[in-house]
Amino acid sequence: MQLVDTVRRVIKPSTILITLWLVIFSSQLLGLGAAKRIHRYYENLTTAIDSRIVGGQNAELGFAPYQVSIQTIFGTHICGGVIIDEQWILTAAHCVEDYPLDVLKVVAGTINWREPGSVRNLKIAIPHCRHDHPFYHNDIAVAYLDEPLIFDNNTQKIELSQHVLQKGDVVTLTGWGSTYLHGYPPEILQKLDLNFVPHEECRQLWNNDEGVGVGHMCTFTKAGEGACNGDSGGPLIYKGELVGLVNWGAPCAVGKPDMHASTVYYHDFIQLSLNQCQKNRG
Repeated sequence: MQLVDTVRRVIKPSTILITLWLVIFSSQLLGLGAAKRIHRYYENLTTAIDSRIVGGQNAELGFAPYQVSIQTIFGTHICGGVIIDEQWILTAAHCVEDYPLDVLKVVAGTINWREPGSVRNLKIAIPHCRHDHPFYHNDIAVAYLDEPLIFDNNTQKIELSQHVLQKGDVVTLTGWGSTYLHGYPPEILQKLDLNFVPHEECRQLWNNDEGVGVGHMCTFTKAGEGACNGDSGGPLIYKGELVGLVNWGAPCAVGKPDMHASTVYYHDFIQLSLNQCQKNRG
């Protein structure tokens, strides 16, 4: 964002807008829209692990009615999200900070991101004020839709869990993340059960990396299973309630735990953001 701010001072707004559209359009043509943050250690180590898959299965219609696809207006899937109210979703902060809101849309009510049940625009996004301070931390955002969603069998909200996960708990990940690094997202929603990893054990598996923050929850099963590009912002569910949002990891499913924003930890941020926005609008 510092680079964008610097450019904005020397280039007129109309030129910036045209440039942004060209970048997004180019991403659409090249299939580069899908986002999942890759730990910096792995950014240049992609050749040997490019063929690994996340190991999920196709979800049946109605399996995760709270799941949404965040897309560009050109129809490129970039992130997941989760419905928490008729007009509110949660996602990762980097999903809404990397693009202008007016070039994003939310697709709900479907397991095929190319065949939307309903489409809404993002009107307001509230990323955590300390996102990336320190690096990789506080990667969560609340977003407000331009119109309420109509709930039915394929479109529903999810309740926020207050359960503190324990070792041995199994959570379910859903998303349209690619099945190999830098690949295209599958059309059909994928689902995968993952094991919760306690925080200290997770830090040890990441060699006490500073990117593993107190607000993260970790999951792991084995190499070849986990989140990948395009899963960011998507939900992790425990016993029918939301416990996390996909954040970052090693690319992809190479034998390291994946990192997610704990919605239990960020419960107060979520509620305060909703209340403040509703107060301002009221």
